[in-house]
Amino acid sequence: MHDLIIRGAQVYDGLGNPPQCADVTIDAGRVSGIGSTREAARETVDAGGLALMPGIVDLHTHYDAQITWDRSMSPSPALGVTTAVMGNCGFGIAPCPAQLRETMMKNLSVVEGMDLTALLTGVRWEFETFAEYMTQLRRIGPYLNTAVFAGHSVIRTTVMGEAASERATPTATELDAMRRLVREAMDAGAIGFASSFSPNHSGFAGRPMPSTIAGDDELRALTRVLGEVGRGVFMSATGPRATPAVMESIAAENGRPAFISTVLTMYNEAAPERAMTYYEACAAAQDRGHEVVILSNCQPLSFDFTLDDPYVMLSHSAFDAIKGLDRAGRKAVYADASFRARFRADLAQPKPGIIFLGNWERIEVSIATLPRNKACEGQSIAALARARGCDAVDLFCDLALEEDLATHFLGKFFQNDDDGVAPLLKHRAGVITLSDAGAHLIYMCDAGFGLHFLGHWVRDTGHFELAEGIRRITSDPARRFRIPERGRLAVGAPADLLLFDPARVGISRPRVVADLPGGGSRTVRDPRGVHGVWVNGIKVHDGTDYARLTHGPGAVLDRFEI
Repeated sequence: MHDLIIRGAQVYDGLGNPPQCADVTIDAGRVSGIGSTREAARETVDAGGLALMPGIVDLHTHYDAQITWDRSMSPSPALGVTTAVMGNCGFGIAPCPAQLRETMMKNLSVVEGMDLTALLTGVRWEFETFAEYMTQLRRIGPYLNTAVFAGHSVIRTTVMGEAASERATPTATELDAMRRLVREAMDAGAIGFASSFSPNHSGFAGRPMPSTIAGDDELRALTRVLGEVGRGVFMSATGPRATPAVMESIAAENGRPAFISTVLTMYNEAAPERAMTYYEACAAAQDRGHEVVILSNCQPLSFDFTLDDPYVMLSHSAFDAIKGLDRAGRKAVYADASFRARFRADLAQPKPGIIFLGNWERIEVSIATLPRNKACEGQSIAALARARGCDAVDLFCDLALEEDLATHFLGKFFQNDDDGVAPLLKHRAGVITLSDAGAHLIYMCDAGFGLHFLGHWVRDTGHFELAEGIRRITSDPARRFRIPERGRLAVGAPADLLLFDPARVGISRPRVVADLPGGGSRTVRDPRGVHGVWVNGIKVHDGTDYARLTHGPGAVLDRFEI
């Protein structure tokens, strides 16, 4: 008797082949048969012609802290994801000496838009080393198959303490210690090494995240460990500093693939040709035998924010004046004409790699707290400024001040034009992923990128056939990150499965839930057209709710292909 049979599904293998109508049998967490069977099972699901595919592989998440209090890693399982990679951009929580826990959490709360109270009260600290963290993950039992990066900022903080955000050059002893920690993480099963040079990555009280002030020599010394051990991938939030040429040189030096994440590779109406130059540069590197790949975002990059917590604006130098101030101090800065003049000057000559480039049509009022301002909701700052005959910067600041900095703004910054985005998603130099799931919970939730891709880019716009679309979010990302077996539906493969209705698949609008430790709120989305998600043969979500499991079925991944 089989453990599970899913009968009468349109089976997509994740490799791009045409579907077949078949029964799929699952035993001991793996696919044991694909065809027609009359045999019995302990559980049978009648698919009724729905599509059955491998679970979505999400290469860019930030569940490092959340997983210690929430083994479900919500909302990703609800949204079709069965494998997730954490620790991207070099921001995580392991290794971490006990005396640096608060420092690590404060930085993480700002750079990844997380609730600080939730981090300080929710994280279960049963580890100090990376290996101990991996052991804790196995005890927890995550719902998803989970891989973890060794992180540059984490390791720099572990070695240098508070000085990691203050001193650009480590001592020789400190650099040796960092290299040793990278190697220890790799030996403990890290998927690779991750870093960030992004100007958008600021830490607590405006201090830079440690990796962003590190020199090129330090980065190369640490990535060299991958070449020395002969395995692992390198991922970086590159900003304008780590150009495709720099990333290619690192890939060439170590013989390991290098992955780029930056808004510079996203379609931007202010510089519509720029993103494609990155893709073409990476394709040229690949043609030279150096694997440099862009993590591609298939959703518009939108942020909900306030001027009390203006994450998306912090890379503008004018906002240096508010860093470390309380609300009263921030309000005084926003009211100052000299601040507004500096902000206008920043927008007139924006630095490369920042999020907001000055188009006030792309920022609208999302939530106004005063009844007299409710009519502003849904209108852009540009439209409101025109209607009132005033400057957009003045209106932006004055409205926020009037509402004690509680006004919510929605910024629609990148990837917001299908005609501009489609060529990027189809380009051979990119891999479709980049959800940032688990991060920026105050502002957004892009954890459903895969369902959005199937609904929008496959069904609604027809840019991809369904079989190819499924390949692009399953076996292709698994192959790129050297994750064995995942992302394919084949006999003998792990039974990571998503059952869905292609005519309905998609995601809901964002909604806010107050379910974080300490009572904090976050933004989530719900699935549309999902009928079941299985990880290693165990159902984790039925399309409506999570399975209540005391130990999840996800594997803590620690062995990867060369």
